[in-house]
This record gives sequence, structure tokens and C-alpha cells, in this order.
Amino acid sequence: MGILVDESSRVLVQGITGREGSFHTRRCMEYGTNVVAGVTPGRGGMLFEDSVPVYDTVQQAAAETHPNVALHFVPSPFAADAIAEAAGAGIATVISISEGIPVSDTVRIVRYIKDKGVTLIGPNCPGVISPGARCKVGIMPGSIHIPGRVGVVSRSGTLTYEAVSQLTGLGIGQSTCVGVGGDPVSGSSFVDILRLFQDDPETDGVVLIGEIGGTREQEAAEYIRSDFTKPVASLIVG
Repeated sequence: MGILVDESSRVLVQGITGREGSFHTRRCMEYGTNVVAGVTPGRGGMLFEDSVPVYDTVQQAAAETHPNVALHFVPSPFAADAIAEAAGAGIATVISISEGIPVSDTVRIVRYIKDKGVTLIGPNCPGVISPGARCKVGIMPGSIHIPGRVGVVSRSGTLTYEAVSQLTGLGIGQSTCVGVGGDPVSGSSFVDILRLFQDDPETDGVVLIGEIGGTREQEAAEYIRSDFTKPVASLIVG
């Protein structure tokens, strides 16, 4: 159900033993996400929460646990290399929560993963959640989401939560909620996510939250006008 993450997602967490990584990994697991491995260099061999094996490298973790999604809590100076490591290990979807990554690093890594067919969400984003699949890969509060057939995509994390909270309050459930991130350069655009929602039979309409700055909202408007067939409710703020 939904896009990008679902019941079949096998999640690897980069930076699983750090403060943010460990806190949010626990919340993801409590929600029902299948976390199969973690990576922290120098911590290989330990168990996180007595059940999730931790490895020194993504290559080792991928060979033994076969993840298809990487969740990324890595300090900004090392973040681009960590994304490249996940992509190089054959992980199809990488979700980067890390903020403060230099734009030059993001440009470099976006070019690198494009040749590998990897989907990058973020950086500087809240992640992705599919409520019907009980799969949360990110930092959003799982409790405000309910299963349904409306997709949500936003540049702002907090506005994503606000939109979801209001939808849930009205009894309108969500298929998947995606925070694409607010940095000047990101791995996935509004158009990329709208295309996935267009092809998703479990999504009947979309809420899109944009911000001032850049051309991503204009590009989304052009795509919606020409090729998107489902209802869209949009708010541009800032």
C-alpha cells in the first residue's frame, strides 16, 4: 500500500548507535517497521535493542541482511559518502534525515546515484511513512497518521505533520506521506513523487505543501496540469 515503503521494506539504519539514530530507530521499530540492520563504524558485532545486528560497513550489512531501504543519520561532513556507500551496496531507496550537508556534496551525490537507479529522499527531510503498511522510515510522529487513500508530499517537515494532523482529525487517512526536504538540492522533486502517486492504485488524491524559493512548485504545477489525473490540494507558504 502506498509508495516507496511498505510491508516488504527491509530497513538498514546508518548511524544507528548515535543519539538521534538510536532514538528514532526505536520509534520506527515500535511503529512496526522491519529494521534488519544498523551500521556504525567501530561498533560492528553489537546488537541494537538485543535484536538488530550492527555492522562496521554497509557492504557487510547488505551482504548478510539484504536491506532494500537505508535510513540515514550521519553527521553532515560524512553524509554524502554514507549515501554513496548505501547506493554502492545496491540499496534501492535511501532516506537521508541529515541536515547541513554542503550543497556541493549534495550535487555530487545526486549525480552519482542517478547512474545507479537509486531513489534518494532528502537530505534534511522527515522521511517517509505508509500508515496502512505500518512502515515508518523517518522522524515523523507515527501516532498522527491513519491509513487511507490520500498522499501527502511536502518540503517542510513540520508542515507535513500539520497537514497530516488536520487530515486525520477529519477522518481522512493517508496512503503515504513523503517529506522531500527543504535544501536547495534534493534527491527527489515534487514531480518525482507525484509520478509515483499517479501510478499508485492505493492513492486517490494528493495534498502538496510547498515553500517559497526555487522552481520546484512551478515544475509540479506544470506536471499536474499536463499529466496528473488525480485531485490535488496545494498550499505554498513562506
